[in-house]
Amino acid sequence: MAEQMPVLYDYWRSSASYRVRIALNLAGIEYRPVVVNLLDGAHKAAEHLERNPQGFVPALEIDGLMLTQSLAIIEYLIETRGLPLLPDDLPGRARVRALAHAIAMDIHPVCNLSVVAHVMEITGGGAEARSDWMQYFISQGLASFEAMLDHAETGRFCHGDTPGLADICLMPQVYNADRWGIDMSAMPRIQAIRQACDQLPAFVKAHPDSNNF
Repeated sequence: MAEQMPVLYDYWRSSASYRVRIALNLAGIEYRPVVVNLLDGAHKAAEHLERNPQGFVPALEIDGLMLTQSLAIIEYLIETRGLPLLPDDLPGRARVRALAHAIAMDIHPVCNLSVVAHVMEITGGGAEARSDWMQYFISQGLASFEAMLDHAETGRFCHGDTPGLADICLMPQVYNADRWGIDMSAMPRIQAIRQACDQLPAFVKAHPDSNNF
């Protein structure tokens, strides 16, 4: 029996989904995308809550499993498909995870669509307040990330000269920084890594502005 093609329940602008798309592309895994439209509330529909009780994207159906949480999904691909997104040495693996978590666990959650919408609701904030919120947290977070890149192991990418887990997390946040008008002129390391990632088909194909959605 032929192996069933993986299905990615996805939203094009979701940072977490963007990460998983990059990882799947790097692994050379073909998948079928299914759009879960966050703007019309499809992520809270019963059908999607059966896939992910948190009501988030992405969810990846693969190997007879329904996986959630982008970093857990990517680590599953690392462990089952030999995807080389973490260094071999333990100090290097710890550093790459710290960089990835600085994006995925510190910047991303406070800029999540549902979090910002609730803040605006309880404070009565409008479009200007939303923009101020995003600019503050993204700019502060990326400035700290830039400082973390001042390290001997930083190379063409966040760690060495091949793309890894940290780069997969960084690029969606750079996309968000562009969306919200963040000035990254004082972040030369991030800009250089962005240029390196922009040359890789796996990153280009996963970009929200590609023609794949």
